[in-house]
Amino acid sequence: MLKKIMIALGAAAIALTATACNTVKGLGRDIESVGRAGEEAID
Repeated sequence: MLKKIMIALGAAAIALTATACNTVKGLGRDIESVGRAGEEAID
């Protein structure tokens, strides 16, 4: 059950992120910034 909820939340987050970007280039920047934020959080 928890796994299904997490998958649904992940899919919703991806959908919201994709609709917030106007271009593929913008989506690439968003993904890059998320990766950078994750690295900073780990350090």
